Amino acid sequence: MKSEQNEVPMVVIKRLPRYYRYLGELMKQGVNRISSAALSEKMGVTASQIRQDFNCFGGFGQQGYGYNVPNLYAEIGEILGLNHGYSLIIIGAGNMGHALVNYANLEKRGFKVIGIFDNDAKKIGTTIKGIVVSDISKLEDFCKQNIVDIAALSLPRSEVRDIAKRLISAGIKGLWNFSYTEIAVPDDVAIENVHLSDSLMTLSYKITKINEN
Repeated sequence: MKSEQNEVPMVVIKRLPRYYRYLGELMKQGVNRISSAALSEKMGVTASQIRQDFNCFGGFGQQGYGYNVPNLYAEIGEILGLNHGYSLIIIGAGNMGHALVNYANLEKRGFKVIGIFDNDAKKIGTTIKGIVVSDISKLEDFCKQNIVDIAALSLPRSEVRDIAKRLISAGIKGLWNFSYTEIAVPDDVAIENVHLSDSLMTLSYKITKINEN
């Protein structure tokens, strides 16, 4: 079901992957139908919040029936664009770059890594999960010869802005940024800044609150 609104709050969008994961687990357990109340108990989100979130997209449930789990899973996957089969390149073949290439959920979610780039002569020509690490100087040529939707940035802060400009000029519309540096991008380019330490600091806050009680 398509959204009935032009703008869906980003806080709602950020909850969709959680719904998607939980629904996937329910499908593995053979659950075909679930109410908002039951889903609420599993996710730690109120039933009212779940209904409000889904209403942003026109609603998915039926009164007295609840939600059809496989259908809802497919609908959310479509909203998230997981059916597009986006291609992805990784800039930086260090520890994070290795982790991203080997992250099995990328392919499970429909994202295919088609290239890895670095400027370190020791890394260029090596292979990670069957993909040869290419010289960053060949980035633009690669983008001309291949359809590249997303670039994952796992490189030093000092290099990320220059590389981001090159990627945008090459026509890439999605940046997945692990560099711990905020990047300004044009309106027609999407960016997701990933700060792993933010999650850890949030956990620190929660532990502190528990210890205070």
